[in-house]
Amino acid sequence: MKYDSYEPVIGLEIHLQLATQSKAFCADDASFGGDPNTHVSAISLGHPGTLPRLNKKQVEYAVRLGLALGSRINLRNCFDRKNYFYTDLPKGYQITQDRLPVCVGGSLELQMEGYRKTVRLHHIHMEEDAGKSIHDLSPSHSMIDLNRAGVPLLEIVTEPDLHSGEEVDAFMTAMRQLARYLGISDGNMQEGSMRCDVNVSVRKKGDTGFGERCEIKNMNSMRFARQAIEFEVKRQVDLIENGEAVTRSTLNFNPATGTTSPMRDKESAHDYRYFPDPDLPPVVFTQQWVDEVLAQLPVLPKAMHNKFVNEFGLSEYDAKLLTQERETAEFFEKTARACSPLGVGGKSVANLFINKISPWLAETNREIADFPVSAEQLAGYLQLIETGQVSASIANQRIFPELVKSPNTPPLELAQKLNLLQSSDSDFLEKIVDEVLAANPDKVEEYRKGKKGLIGFFMGEVMRASKGKAEPKGANEVVLRKLVG
Repeated sequence: MKYDSYEPVIGLEIHLQLATQSKAFCADDASFGGDPNTHVSAISLGHPGTLPRLNKKQVEYAVRLGLALGSRINLRNCFDRKNYFYTDLPKGYQITQDRLPVCVGGSLELQMEGYRKTVRLHHIHMEEDAGKSIHDLSPSHSMIDLNRAGVPLLEIVTEPDLHSGEEVDAFMTAMRQLARYLGISDGNMQEGSMRCDVNVSVRKKGDTGFGERCEIKNMNSMRFARQAIEFEVKRQVDLIENGEAVTRSTLNFNPATGTTSPMRDKESAHDYRYFPDPDLPPVVFTQQWVDEVLAQLPVLPKAMHNKFVNEFGLSEYDAKLLTQERETAEFFEKTARACSPLGVGGKSVANLFINKISPWLAETNREIADFPVSAEQLAGYLQLIETGQVSASIANQRIFPELVKSPNTPPLELAQKLNLLQSSDSDFLEKIVDEVLAANPDKVEEYRKGKKGLIGFFMGEVMRASKGKAEPKGANEVVLRKLVG
């Protein structure tokens, strides 16, 4: 196919809404939701005579992200005005950074299927968001909600290092994970906390130059982003193959049709008439303050993943699952450390989290912070299984639900109360095994004639007859001895 001889070249401009209480340059509520036009004031509405005041948290969050990505932090920061007229921008300009972005360079490593990829960053700059235009509530009017106008953003600009929708998806997922670990944003694309503009061009495979790029605006779904990229790549290849030129433009993506369409010609910096904001003086950091921010960073996803593999012996797959969210990773680590002195390994803890705790959270629609059982209680629960006092299946079916209901009750006490402790008492095991063998003489005869696979049948019957109370290792020894005898 003609498309196979071309390579997409993709760069991203990610808009990350920061989890600050107030807006970027005024004290308006920056939280998501609320009735339209209720999180506004004279400042965010752009009334004459109002002056901006910088949000310190926005600056700190920007530096935090830059340090986590290995960026160079500019100690001197200036703000600029980006001028354009649109109804959701009351002032007629956006406060942003043009000449001196807060973070320069850096990179983010992706783990793809079968290979690793490092995506370079060009820069990260601070700015404010615009409002929201709503075009589907009235057949004759567009509605404007300015609650979002002035909300603090970071714009993260990558180099054109991505070459497929899958790589774009992986990059956005990794950036959202990092933002959540750092506590600077929830990265919720459905609520607009994370959006991206996708710059797409194509070139012949093996070429090193760049084709004319088109920008697909405001992608707030990774599924839509992949669809938009796939369509746009084919559209540009078709133009080139037909001898036509790709025109640099800004595009809209229609999810209903799966197609892109022009919004306007792509503006240049000259069109926006950038100039220094006269109401905001330069912001100067000290290296000491930057070092303090660096010292306060949490363990980041990649380091946490490596720790789980190397220190707790988890597989790459299990480590990936358990490090998706910082709170889950930290709770797992706390539980694993509580289990270690009890002889319970990391794999057992991982199985508990993946097979029991995660499904419980999904079924009850709760977060890991809402899980009622402490790490110490979970360690006691796993110790019951590890020491053979309770079988894993019985513990999962009977004790775990009771532990969630009564999280302060020691697991051993629950097992005793439910009469679930396994017995290794020889008289008890002898009696149960004798009853099972006496009830199945034909199976005993088959085993003695060489059908050794029946040992599983006898053990199942012993566990059923004992209601799970027979200690498996001891019971297995008694069954084998009786069968041979």
